[in-house]
Amino acid sequence: MPLALLALAVGAFGIGTTEFVMMGLLPDVADDLNISIPSAGHLVSAYALGVVIGAPLLAAVTARMSRRTVLIGLMGLFVVGNALSALAPDNGWLLAARFLSGLPHGAFFGVGAVVATNMVAPERKARSVSLMFLGLTVANVAGVPVATLMGQHLGWRATFLGVSAIGLAAIAALAFLIPHDHEHTTAQGLRGELAALRSLPVWLSLGTTVAGFGALFAAYSYITPMLTDAAGYADASVTLLLALFGVGATAGNLLGGRLADHSLRGTLFSGLTALVAVLALFPLLMRTELTAAVAVILLGMAAFVTGSPLQLMVMEKASSAPSLASSANQAAFNLANAGGAWIGGLALAAGFGVTSPALAGVALAVLGLAVASLACAVDRRRAPVAGRERIVASHVPQEAEAVHH
Repeated sequence: MPLALLALAVGAFGIGTTEFVMMGLLPDVADDLNISIPSAGHLVSAYALGVVIGAPLLAAVTARMSRRTVLIGLMGLFVVGNALSALAPDNGWLLAARFLSGLPHGAFFGVGAVVATNMVAPERKARSVSLMFLGLTVANVAGVPVATLMGQHLGWRATFLGVSAIGLAAIAALAFLIPHDHEHTTAQGLRGELAALRSLPVWLSLGTTVAGFGALFAAYSYITPMLTDAAGYADASVTLLLALFGVGATAGNLLGGRLADHSLRGTLFSGLTALVAVLALFPLLMRTELTAAVAVILLGMAAFVTGSPLQLMVMEKASSAPSLASSANQAAFNLANAGGAWIGGLALAAGFGVTSPALAGVALAVLGLAVASLACAVDRRRAPVAGRERIVASHVPQEAEAVHH
């Protein structure tokens, strides 16, 4: 695997850290800015909104630029957003800065995935994507806990300055390790990139992402009350258990990348099926501390096995203009985050029990399997048509030559 993938992973590590660290800093930010915890929670939503808007927008407007230049520019915007977060004088400015920090998130992963797959042989594409995503999963193991501790002891502003430093390191790595490219400058531009989103298979792939990862976030958003109220863990133990989730996610990400290079669709279906099984067992596994810890690891593994296959599938369905579709898939991940948390919250508010969000996740994972099955059926129906078109096209030159003679 090219060393350049390390540069993408460093950028992903910084992005993953700043995305999730706000959850642990909400009380500190609320106290410092004299706002309520629910008001501070809007800072999480502002970042997610930036991702959803920025992912397709920035990928589209940079369609004719060198991908290397785009990646460096996106990470520069990331550094500015986090630096402004550290310097924000009030909640309004911090909301704007968090929105700005989220803008480059999806486009970085989207364009980065295209760069990663272009640097390796076809049989290693999924593994290259999984290595880039490795930075995101490792952020949950190390980056977020360390950044949270830094914020608690040095102040939350120090956390965002630290994340800005990670962004600067990523810029240096991108500049030194990512090869210069001119291929992207001959792309079809904005119109060509937008054309990719008119494809039904692309939308079905995006729908699978929303449903599949919505299943994860329906349960994971409420994992703390499950661990404390159902499994009996003390509040102080939750941080360690969330790190175990990161370990499971990292293992699942690497496993999914390796398996997807052998069978892309098979890995996707297996991962979604495993996610259904794990979530269905949550009410049982959350009865003891040991089985609850196992459940957290298995949840991370089952969900992130599907990460690389979903990213690669969207790119393949939009092969003529993959950057926008790949970035749109990152927006779909964040829609899954918001939608899954909302659906899980509905189950909790309805009084179905503290583990009911996991069962809501089961329904979403089953929906993901249904959408993936529909996508498979559409591909099979289109395959014979595409085959006939290739056969006809291959005979046209011969017929024309015969007419000429």
